Amino acid sequence: MRIESGGYVANIAQSLERRNTAAEVSPQELKESIRVSLSEIGRTLSGKAEEKNKDIDEADLPESIKRLLKMIRELKAEIAQKMAELQEIMADDSLDAEAKRLRVEALQSELGSLNSALTSANANLVKLMREQGLSPEQMQTAASLAMG
Repeated sequence: MRIESGGYVANIAQSLERRNTAAEVSPQELKESIRVSLSEIGRTLSGKAEEKNKDIDEADLPESIKRLLKMIRELKAEIAQKMAELQEIMADDSLDAEAKRLRVEALQSELGSLNSALTSANANLVKLMREQGLSPEQMQTAASLAMG
């Protein structure tokens, strides 16, 4: 049985792709269609994420681009985490060869999915920046935030 831990981010990427290709929805309709309840741990982690993304929140960019930039950061963080796990497994001499191979393959598969989602998110960012007619300064800010 395989459990995909990157499913959450992949689902967000797919939702954004569908949303970008669907008919435009007013901000009020979008706001009313999204409901999220967070546990205490979720609220704590959300507060940390807000601090981590403070530069994005303060940027002079449209909200849709800010959301996409935050998703790109989340994807990059997950990729870094999976890479660290992969290095840990590769260095773990206590695992037998078959168990190590299976875990490495599973992580490589997850990394492939995450990298694909990151590529898609970056492509969507470029598309949104063009569609929304950002100024050269805004484009530079968005590119800088995406790299950071």
